[in-house]
Amino acid sequence: MKPTAKQLSYLRTLTIRTGQTFTPPKTRADASREIQRLRAATPSGRGEQRRERCDIRDALSRGTGASAAVRDHEISGYGSSCEWT
Repeated sequence: MKPTAKQLSYLRTLTIRTGQTFTPPKTRADASREIQRLRAATPSGRGEQRRERCDIRDALSRGTGASAAVRDHEISGYGSSCEWT
């Protein structure tokens, strides 16, 4: 059986609290195991979360973040000269 909406919501809350990620579970049992794993994890402190957000914001504003960089293969090749009509 698929995980419940309540399980998925709780997993999202736990990932934010612990600063970790998870692969969406396929079953309720998988969700329960993941919840137990995240509940046992040490929560990341608010200071650490704030520093990470500031670091990401600063990297993006400087254009040094991985997602801020424009790569040649992203602006050339098939479809790169498309125009809206």
